[in-house]
Amino acid sequence: MKSIKIKALVIIGVVALVMACNVGNGKVEQEIRDAFDMGLSSWVVEDESDSAVFEFHHDTLFIKSPAGLTLWYNRKLSGEYQISYFISLQIEGGVRLSDMNCFWAATDPLNPDDFFARSGWRHGIFSRYNSLNMYYVGYGGNNNTTTRFRKYYGKYYNVDNNKIKPLIQEYIDAEHLLQPNRWYKVIITVAKGKTSFEVNGERLFELMDKELYSDGYFGIRLLSNRAAITGFTIHYL
Repeated sequence: MKSIKIKALVIIGVVALVMACNVGNGKVEQEIRDAFDMGLSSWVVEDESDSAVFEFHHDTLFIKSPAGLTLWYNRKLSGEYQISYFISLQIEGGVRLSDMNCFWAATDPLNPDDFFARSGWRHGIFSRYNSLNMYYVGYGGNNNTTTRFRKYYGKYYNVDNNKIKPLIQEYIDAEHLLQPNRWYKVIITVAKGKTSFEVNGERLFELMDKELYSDGYFGIRLLSNRAAITGFTIHYL
């Protein structure tokens, strides 16, 4: 079994791009898959600790994050699309069970043409993500006591903290919190004026949004834990 350990911001990798044409109506369907088979060249790491460890075993990425970490897919998504991936929090040696989180449709209102202009400043520090426009799900957050859906308004950063990220919906029951070493299939959809978040076939959150965030970046957000990720796919609808 191949194992590679890396401590870096950008790591060489391969993304498979698959395109298929629907001959009947001329519509082009596009699907992007990242097998993590050679690393993370299609991702940008913002690591608060500067010491996160990445391991690659065949098509699976393992991340050990001592503090806050955001792993951004480095291509801006636009239009209508669906993001899917499998993720599990690996519990061993006292590693914390919490925070299987994600951001999507993220943009920086101060840098609309260069999302990563302030990547070094964000540096994985959670409060600094309040400067972005995006959607956020904190699955098993607050030491695995809540699963929450929020919409961020970056324009209120350092202006009115109470307006930055209003809570849209939450769960606190055990069924919607994390279980150790369990695999979760996450599907995020942005289409038809709404966005939704689904886990293992259950749609947990859906928002019909008159001011929909669609074009933007996707990121996996972790905090002091160990995660395994595989099967990352983007499908344009």
